[in-house]
Amino acid sequence: MSSETLTLQFIGCGDAFGSGGRFNTCFHLTGERTNLLIDCGASSLIAMKQLGTDRNAIDAIVITHFHADHFGGIPFFMLDAQFFSKRTRPLTIVGPPGLPQWYERVMETGFPGSSATPPKFDLLLKEIAAGTTLELGEARISAFQALHGPPGGPYHAVRIEAEGRSVGYTGDSEWTPALAEAARGTDLFIAEAYFRDKHIQTHLSLSSIEQHLAELDTARLVLTHMSDDMLRQLDTIAYDVAEDGKLFAIP
Repeated sequence: MSSETLTLQFIGCGDAFGSGGRFNTCFHLTGERTNLLIDCGASSLIAMKQLGTDRNAIDAIVITHFHADHFGGIPFFMLDAQFFSKRTRPLTIVGPPGLPQWYERVMETGFPGSSATPPKFDLLLKEIAAGTTLELGEARISAFQALHGPPGGPYHAVRIEAEGRSVGYTGDSEWTPALAEAARGTDLFIAEAYFRDKHIQTHLSLSSIEQHLAELDTARLVLTHMSDDMLRQLDTIAYDVAEDGKLFAIP
């Protein structure tokens, strides 16, 4: 196994409604030859600027689904790259089927006319279907069918293998066996834990995670996307929890 270390920083780890004053979902995975984002929610550019993130060094953005708290930051990232950070480095956006249409839709919703303006850098949109793996440089990105809406909809859990390490993420999803597939053998697995005990459709609770903990088979579990219900109980939770700006080394 490689002696190098990957680092994951939570640019934002909040839910869609800013519970706890947290920024929307955006995780930054970096290593010697790896520099990518997992999701880019609406407030992500603000969070990146607050943390001093070098946006021009990011090679790819992996999108789990097209809800605004996971995808709505794309127009801000793109226009900042075009006009302010003066990006020249190519950028790849990876996402579920329908990504090109959703990209145009989110750009036009955010800034009408913007999708017709070609960026001053190479932009590649790559669709990935659930159950498949995509090679991106030295990284392998695998998508798994999440359950966050109509079955088979464009909602993914993801697993990223790079530099001899592996990181998984549930995306937004109620429990489904595909989450165990995404987690199996990972060095770090990030799981939505929206409520502690309350079970609702399309979201994952901590109690559901605990019922399936052995199936996840990960070296380290980190909880994210927590509602006020969860945030009020953090001192009673015996798992790693995400915080905006928090770093996790993956040795």
